[in-house]
Amino acid sequence: MVDTEFRVEVDHITAPEWSGLLKEFEDANLYQTWSYGAIHWGEENLSHLILRRHGQVAGMAEVRLLRPRFLPGGVAYMRWGPVCQLRGQELDLETLRQMASALRAEYVQKRRLFLRILPNAFAGSPRAAVFQAAFSQFAAAPSAQSGSNRTIVLNLAPKLEELRKALDQKWRNQLNRAEKNNLTILEGGGPELYQMFLRLYQDMWTRKKFDTSVDVGEFGRICADLPEGLKLRILICQDKGVPVGGIVCSGIGNMGIYLLGATSEAGLASKGAYLLQWTMIKWLKENGAKFYDLGGIDPDGNPGVYHFKKGLSGDDVTRLPPFECCENALSSLAIKAADLVRGGLRGFLKKRTVASNATPAGGGPSRAAIGAGSARPRE
Repeated sequence: MVDTEFRVEVDHITAPEWSGLLKEFEDANLYQTWSYGAIHWGEENLSHLILRRHGQVAGMAEVRLLRPRFLPGGVAYMRWGPVCQLRGQELDLETLRQMASALRAEYVQKRRLFLRILPNAFAGSPRAAVFQAAFSQFAAAPSAQSGSNRTIVLNLAPKLEELRKALDQKWRNQLNRAEKNNLTILEGGGPELYQMFLRLYQDMWTRKKFDTSVDVGEFGRICADLPEGLKLRILICQDKGVPVGGIVCSGIGNMGIYLLGATSEAGLASKGAYLLQWTMIKWLKENGAKFYDLGGIDPDGNPGVYHFKKGLSGDDVTRLPPFECCENALSSLAIKAADLVRGGLRGFLKKRTVASNATPAGGGPSRAAIGAGSARPRE
């Protein structure tokens, strides 16, 4: 149970209040924003839990609720939460342990739901060790249900010249070529830039016809809804005034996240994708980010994306598998049935994507690779 030093509040907060509090946390991220939850899952399906310590907010958790009609039980799902590391502080074990207890009490014991939490932590890291200790009473999800959670993370602590020197030689050569091509970069977070990106993405999809679970229109709505301070960062590369490439990233908290990318045929020739990524790295450093998550990799299924991202010389890491807890047999059956359906669909999409994103003869990242976004499963 939650200690008297701590107090829990559930569903007693407004969207503006949530957004304001989220900015106070190092581990804040897009998937714990009210805008992402409301647009991706539906606001009526959300629950918001606040943990206070000595009256001050110490942790936050946005949870998606799934309750099948005409059936008892259901599922509570959290992605990249809970958020518990205040700015300028280390992740506190006791705070996270109390958060785990609060989540279990509210969603497992009170609401009788199957609770699945995808933590924002990488296996083998000090942060992962704190999560594993705090959630020791939860079970780890089977590997088949953990999804494709392998990614490359770039440590942004070194100086820019050191980061550039560490780039793979071929990647650095392509960046040098891009910088000699008189390209210009438009930067911002408004709907006009996103519409420019969307046109690039749609043109790329028309050429390639690749299978994807990413809803770029939905990301546009999320982008428009996010408040100032949490906006997505959009970069558009222009060649002689014509947009030839773009990327969309999130810079919330201490880690930037690469979400989406698109490149035209002209952009491939001008090497705009390399300049876009390097410009994003510079922006993230200038705005206090400590790491850059390059959005997921699948070396076997999409080698082009893997080699492009690997060229930035980040660390190849894997996220912790989800934590699970349930005390209701019907809720457990509901999540198992959903996993079977989703697993079959992902397998089908992966086979289709491997065929359409194959690296072309001659080596180097494919068109889809340079323009690809996250390889993570879409939840």
